[in-house]
Amino acid sequence: MRLRGGALLLAGLLAAACGGGGGGGGGGGGGEDGKNTQNPAAGPVHVKVWAWYPEFKDVVAHFNATHKDVQVDWVQAGIGQDEYTKLKTALKAGSGAPDVVMLEFQELPTIMLTKHLLDIGPYGAGSVKGDYAEWAWKQVSDGDKVYAIPVDGGPMAMLYRKDVFDKYKLPIPKTWDEYRQVAEKLKQAAPDRFISAFGISPDAAGWLQGLFWQAGSRPYTYSYSKLPNVGVTLNDPNAKKVMEYWGGMVRDKLADPTSTGGTDFYNGLGSGKYATYLAAGWGPGYLSGIAKQTAGKWRAAPLPQWTAGANDHGDWGGSTFAVTDQTKHPKEAAKVAMELFGTDKEAWKIGIDKAFLFPTVNPILHWDYFLNKEYEFFGGQKVNEIFVPTSDALGRFDWSPFQDYAYNTLTEQVGAAVKGTVSWSGALDQLHAKVTTYAQQQGFTVAPSAQQ
Repeated sequence: MRLRGGALLLAGLLAAACGGGGGGGGGGGGGEDGKNTQNPAAGPVHVKVWAWYPEFKDVVAHFNATHKDVQVDWVQAGIGQDEYTKLKTALKAGSGAPDVVMLEFQELPTIMLTKHLLDIGPYGAGSVKGDYAEWAWKQVSDGDKVYAIPVDGGPMAMLYRKDVFDKYKLPIPKTWDEYRQVAEKLKQAAPDRFISAFGISPDAAGWLQGLFWQAGSRPYTYSYSKLPNVGVTLNDPNAKKVMEYWGGMVRDKLADPTSTGGTDFYNGLGSGKYATYLAAGWGPGYLSGIAKQTAGKWRAAPLPQWTAGANDHGDWGGSTFAVTDQTKHPKEAAKVAMELFGTDKEAWKIGIDKAFLFPTVNPILHWDYFLNKEYEFFGGQKVNEIFVPTSDALGRFDWSPFQDYAYNTLTEQVGAAVKGTVSWSGALDQLHAKVTTYAQQQGFTVAPSAQQ
């Protein structure tokens, strides 16, 4: 899952959902140094897991009830960067890290760079490759080496206010040109409304990256086995096309220059200020939590396309389970990573119904229960019939081992473009220059990325 903006709001939601962690304090794995020191011969092996998934307590309880040889001790060690900071400190110190850790896709290369994630291919991870969406598996593997197991993703689609579209007789846009036309018609009829917001925070930078992805931009070429070589092209024509489009929308007051990861944006979704929400696969569940008063008024449709009849899509978010080199039980830790969710339908019912996770595992992704699930909030629409084909259409996408810096810099440059201190396409030129320089200073050999 991708952190869904508004750090304080999110922390409250997830802390409540997770119940503060099931492992109690920072122990969980056995010894005082955080390592699992239990003797398997004396009973089940205990594997310490760090994760912040909502409702994860129930998933852990289900795993422990169905496994006799291994038990999970869960610790909620922080959300997103809070967890990552603790993890990096523990990995550098050589103690205190969990056996298994939740990592977002875009964070995986950065943690891999520490050389403290195990290749779990020798422990059977390669055997489940066929169970996962190809785009997701490629983000966690390098040839035969497997550094994490995918869990959820965030293929993007358009959520829209059906009541607003009906009231103003707005057509459902199928292209981005049509989306602008709808925005113009809406603004003329209801000056206080916007088709969408356009602005980002570091927590929501993945939203814009997902739109770049849909347009065909491939900013990085990354392979762990080929380091220190990294491909970087952040100002390609496809990304600039997206920036210039939204720059025009902001300039003409069709899109509100408010961060899509901020409280004002969430309030706007509830108040009717915004007629659409360009959302990830976890968006329907999230929206139903923050805009309860709009229940029944929303519907889902595919993202508008840049070319009529095309089927291009992007992803915003997603997460994995990786095994650290501090585990004393790599086989059991790998098993936990593979089977906490895996293809277990009971675990996924919790993930789908209570945590609103969007699966990357094909048997669940194409499971009738998931595909045909009707969402009351969306007037009974089977919204996964929109999101699943989107996930199926996603192609390869690489992240960088300096993604945090890239996202922070992207946020700064978009802010500068909104203020008018840099042109919208020029913001990407600045982004490319800054990230390239930073990567070179960190010891990477930078070349242009392979573009689609």
